[in-house]
Amino acid sequence: MAPSELRERIKEVAVDHFNTNGYHGSTIRQIANEVNCSLPMIYYYFKNKKELFDEIIKIDYFDLLSRQSSQLQSEKIIDLYTEFVFKLNRLSDYERKVYRLGIKVYLSFDGDEELKEIMDVWEQNITERHHQIIAPHLSHTQDPQIIVRTLIHLLEHLIESIVVKNRFLSEDEIREEISVILHDRN
Repeated sequence: MAPSELRERIKEVAVDHFNTNGYHGSTIRQIANEVNCSLPMIYYYFKNKKELFDEIIKIDYFDLLSRQSSQLQSEKIIDLYTEFVFKLNRLSDYERKVYRLGIKVYLSFDGDEELKEIMDVWEQNITERHHQIIAPHLSHTQDPQIIVRTLIHLLEHLIESIVVKNRFLSEDEIREEISVILHDRN
C-alpha cells in the first residue's frame, strides 16, 4: 500500500472506531490491528490519538462543511437552504461518518476541551453567517435573531435526521420544513 493510501486507510478505520467507541473508548492499538499495520507505522503518520482525532475534525470535518457551503448556488433563500440540506443525502459513507463525529464534538459528546472551544467559535461565526444570509430577506418588523436561531435549530434537526439517523429526506420534505420559517422570503 502506498504511504498516502495507508495514511487515508488509518483515518478511515479511526473514523469507524471513533464513531463506534468514541474518542476515549478507541485506541491506537485497535486501529493498527484493523489496518493491519504496526503501532510505529501509525505513529509515523500521527503523533498520538489526539492528533489523529484532531485532524479528522479540524481538517476533514471543516473541509466538508466548506465544500458544502461553496457549492450553494441559489439566490432564493428557501432554495439555498433546501439545496444545502438535500446534498447531505449524497455524502459518501466516510463523509457521513466524519460529519457524525463533528456533530458529536459540536454537541460536546466527544473530543476534548480544545475541540469543543473550536466548535463554540465556529457556532458563533455560523450564527452570524446565517444572519447575513437571511437579513436582506426580512422586513423591518421581524426580529432576525429569532428567525436565525429557529432556522439553525431546524437545520440541526434536518442534518441529524440525514447524517445521524441515516434517513433520506426528499427536496420537498426539506423545502416544506424550511418554508415554515422562511415563508415569503424569496
